[in-house]
Amino acid sequence: MTKKNSPTVRIVEIDREPIELYKLLKFENLVQSGGEAKFVISQGLVRLNGSVETRKRKKIVTGDVIEFNEERFSVAVLNPA
Repeated sequence: MTKKNSPTVRIVEIDREPIELYKLLKFENLVQSGGEAKFVISQGLVRLNGSVETRKRKKIVTGDVIEFNEERFSVAVLNPA
């Protein structure tokens, strides 16, 4: 059995922080709707900074790493004030 390499981390730029976790999944088109985003989070299918995150409205800030559906994303603010 071979182990898969860690997926590449993609940078997601947001206008302002924080952003709620379910909104990030929705805006990045990782799910079809906000309801689906809330469902996958509540089912423990999303990891935040290496740990399962079940809080749908968890505030995400610069540097956080989200893992979902074998993809990894890091958040950065576009043009921070």
